[in-house]
Amino acid sequence: MKTLHETFFAMAQKQPSHPALKWREKKEWRTLTYGELAEKVRQCAAALAARGVVHGDRVAILSENQVAWAVFDLAILSLGAITIPIYPSLPPQQVAFIIENSGARGALAGDEKLAAKLPPLGFMVTAGDDFEAFLREGKSAPPPQAVVEEDDVASFIYTSGTTGDPKGAQLTHKNLLTNVRGAREVLSEVGNPLGPSDTWLSFLPLSHVFERMAGHFLPLCYGATIAYSGGIRTLSEDMKTNQPTIMVCVPRVWEAMQERILDGVARADPKKKALFEKTQAVGRAWLAGNRSPILWVQKLVLDRLVGQAARERFGGKFRFWVSGGAALSPEVATFFAALGIEILEGYGMTESAPVITVNRPGRVKIGTVGTVIPGGKIKIAPDGEICYQGDNVMKGYWNNDEATREMIDADGWLHTGDIGVLEANGFLKITDRKKDIIVLANGKNVAPQPIEAALKQSPMIAEIVLIGDKQSIVTALVIPSKEKLKTWAESEGLKFTSEDELYQAPETKKKLKAEIEAHSKALAEFEKIKKFAVLNAHFSIETGELTPTLKVKRKVILQKYATEVAELRGDE
Repeated sequence: MKTLHETFFAMAQKQPSHPALKWREKKEWRTLTYGELAEKVRQCAAALAARGVVHGDRVAILSENQVAWAVFDLAILSLGAITIPIYPSLPPQQVAFIIENSGARGALAGDEKLAAKLPPLGFMVTAGDDFEAFLREGKSAPPPQAVVEEDDVASFIYTSGTTGDPKGAQLTHKNLLTNVRGAREVLSEVGNPLGPSDTWLSFLPLSHVFERMAGHFLPLCYGATIAYSGGIRTLSEDMKTNQPTIMVCVPRVWEAMQERILDGVARADPKKKALFEKTQAVGRAWLAGNRSPILWVQKLVLDRLVGQAARERFGGKFRFWVSGGAALSPEVATFFAALGIEILEGYGMTESAPVITVNRPGRVKIGTVGTVIPGGKIKIAPDGEICYQGDNVMKGYWNNDEATREMIDADGWLHTGDIGVLEANGFLKITDRKKDIIVLANGKNVAPQPIEAALKQSPMIAEIVLIGDKQSIVTALVIPSKEKLKTWAESEGLKFTSEDELYQAPETKKKLKAEIEAHSKALAEFEKIKKFAVLNAHFSIETGELTPTLKVKRKVILQKYATEVAELRGDE
């Protein structure tokens, strides 16, 4: 099979009664089989064709994860048209930019509120009753016939746009299928390939290329079941109910899970707390290479007492979790590994559809992003930049040849913009973003991302952004964890009349300074934070500090908090 939709239809023909999609409707979970999903896709394609959609046309999807998303996407592809996924969290002006830039003819909106974000289009369908009526239009229409080739563009995926307007990466059927097949090959355990026995919990938005490939196309092309999570509030319940075997997510989700577990341990009685701490100590010693018989017995007993109970909280049947989209803290990966929960960290980007490297089941090297996927090649440029070649590299940016040439050189190497080290055993280690490297006044280079990740291991620190370009020292903007800060202040008997007063209190700054120092012991002296400002703030997508993939927009933050940054520079 050379295209995404053909691969799906072949699987639907092979196992028409197998569950394809599951979702919660009110309090009940409903199921759509592969045969039923395939029929809805055919009806949707016929209805789209009746609206004039033909090969090469662009059709947008602005929706939360749901059945209509999957149906619309596969129907668009079956016509040889191009899907334009848009994050539901984007403001109307950014939605309008993507619609205009892509030249989208029509769109699916997840609900009326999202429909209101869309500019005028040739047609628009809203999920729900409107979508069901749209499908009925295609019931009596003849099935559309379209010739689609592997090199045809399947989707424009617009980059998050940490600087400037987003660019539309043109991903072909071949790009995405190469990644789907490569990911399945490396994630399948010996004698147990990914397939119909698996259930994937879909949590990240389908507009995220990581979720689109690994949580949408991959399971549907190999006959697995996808269960749509209701979001962060229902995530724990969704995991227990659906008992997923695989889930892909970004590090912030795993960090939140770790924090909830630690909060529960802190409230537990001393005996249970000591048992958990012993489990962590033994698990970490085993991961560090201690294979003594005594430790093996301890690990076995503690896993039954603690590890198994922890895994049951997440459904108890998962094979592994996959992490991507940003750097995963080694501490978070080690914490879960000590509980018998394997997180496979990978690395990639929108322009590579997206996976470039990933850790394999049973072969995880914590602190790295694994080894290259089948058919791909990596080289490290003289300046440390990671460059990649493979059949999953995009065709180019839509209507932006200059940006394409900057990203892909004449020899076909994709320049990632990330700095890394390729170890002798083939494992890739990311050290920082090329553009994020801080160059101090003395010429020393500081990579902020790993330092920020280490400092955020403090339960008192919610966000931290390092500053220091052309400065003599490293400084930072710090956002404390509001609830943890208030709890600490009450335990210390501190009196405050407002949050601002608490955030700027000398005692608060002293406490945060101690937390920063405690988590900076492994840093070189020039990397350590010498001064910081405390912000009573919250970074979010809506307020502009985070991209839709939850990456920090450093330029935006430095502009927004220019006063605090200037004060830090002036204090040198």
